[in-house]
Amino acid sequence: MALAADGEVFAWGYNNCGQVGSGSTANQPTPRKVKNCLHIKKVVGIACGQTSSMAVLDNGEVYGWGYNGNGQLGLGNNGNQLTPVRVAALHSVCVNQIVCGYAHTLALTDEGLLYAWGANTYGQLGTGNKNNLLSPAHIMVEKERVVEIAACHSAHTSAAKTQSGHVYMWGQCRGQSVTLPHLTHFSCTDDVFACFATPAVSWRLLSVEHEDFLTVTESLKQAFDSPETADLKFQIDGKYIHVHKAILKIRCEHFRSMFHSYWNEDSEEVLEIDQFSYPVYRAFLQYLYTDTVDLPPEDAIGLLDLATSYCENRLKKLCQHIIKRGITVENAFSLFSAAVRYDAQQEDEEMLQ
Repeated sequence: MALAADGEVFAWGYNNCGQVGSGSTANQPTPRKVKNCLHIKKVVGIACGQTSSMAVLDNGEVYGWGYNGNGQLGLGNNGNQLTPVRVAALHSVCVNQIVCGYAHTLALTDEGLLYAWGANTYGQLGTGNKNNLLSPAHIMVEKERVVEIAACHSAHTSAAKTQSGHVYMWGQCRGQSVTLPHLTHFSCTDDVFACFATPAVSWRLLSVEHEDFLTVTESLKQAFDSPETADLKFQIDGKYIHVHKAILKIRCEHFRSMFHSYWNEDSEEVLEIDQFSYPVYRAFLQYLYTDTVDLPPEDAIGLLDLATSYCENRLKKLCQHIIKRGITVENAFSLFSAAVRYDAQQEDEEMLQ
């Protein structure tokens, strides 16, 4: 399959189970546009199992077609589909990433929730058993927000990365079955398939020799919230965040002014913050080290408030993007209420000025 820049999907090749989506099981020797339910709709992600196909739309809908003997299309049955069919069981969530194993499927929503369905002979669904699932099931419920998922069409292995960078794997692991997500020492999901999948698959160049060298970007990311090297602590909601004065001064005008005005360079005092929550302030400080933001839209509103107070225009744009992309039917009212409170606060401040 191939995904065009305008959101159209093309498929070709072996078609014994309808995986090309042409409406028949005749092999397709040249690329053919996948139409039917996908006509005039914009696809943003595609994935292939061994003989099944999946697609995600820009509105979060999921479609599947091809072989469905193990329920890998997530339709609630095990009948093959010759054309795309919507996965109705996911109608209440907005999916933004989908991946396929040999005969199972994983989907990640915009809220960081992970769903799995299909074959489960090796525990690759992460449900704690080896029973196949014909419909999507929510897994890793007790874990933190998931930000990345991975699977490989040639393997019965699954992997996921959480917001804090922890990488989990489950399924077939060197001939063994791991039926629940298991925390690894990896920092990248690719390494799971290079080390544990059968056959082993490497998606990127691997270095045989161990290298201690870190780039400037990697060093800064590693230094964030590190008590060993930090010379300043923030206390929010009873929790500490360890940072470096020099980095804060380089990256943020607010801290430059604050430190210049009254801060003693030799001081090791703790700064207490009470106007922002711990997740929001931690995300802000982490942004100063990494240039990235990874927050749910509800917290992004609080971070937008902080960015406005600290005159961080680029951060404001990032927050606005997160909020726009994260609006769903379920959270629209709470986001709107928070936005109204935020606007009211801004208006009060403008009136006072």
